[in-house]
Amino acid sequence: MNVKVYHGSSTSFSNLVCTVKDGKVYRKGSTSFSDILFTIKGDQLYEGNSTSFSKLAATVKDGKVYKGGSTSFSNIMMTIKDGRIFNGSSTSFSSIMATVQNGKVYDGSSTSFSNILLTIDGRLTIEELVAVWLAFTYCY
Repeated sequence: MNVKVYHGSSTSFSNLVCTVKDGKVYRKGSTSFSDILFTIKGDQLYEGNSTSFSKLAATVKDGKVYKGGSTSFSNIMMTIKDGRIFNGSSTSFSSIMATVQNGKVYDGSSTSFSNILLTIDGRLTIEELVAVWLAFTYCY
């Protein structure tokens, strides 16, 4: 099943950020090999279609997202807890980057319509959500 992710509150094709299908995150509405942004294998996210250690972008363990293959405290990129994405290892209110609720990803702690960053048309695993977040924040 394809899960489409849109920019803002719109579900218009022109606002499509990425498509998630079979452990891959594709650019916009494509499912072409050349448009793979991330490949998800277990708790690891790889750049492009590779599953090579040299292309390992992030590892997800116990709600923490680590840079590359390391699970060292110093390599925590973000923490996901209680529907929120926090910067680094902190779970303080001031570290909230986004709130995930009812198929929407909101900027910061707000769940106001005007703060919708992404609309997700389907269910994502935590690893898929991390890949989508990385694609949105680093590729767009």
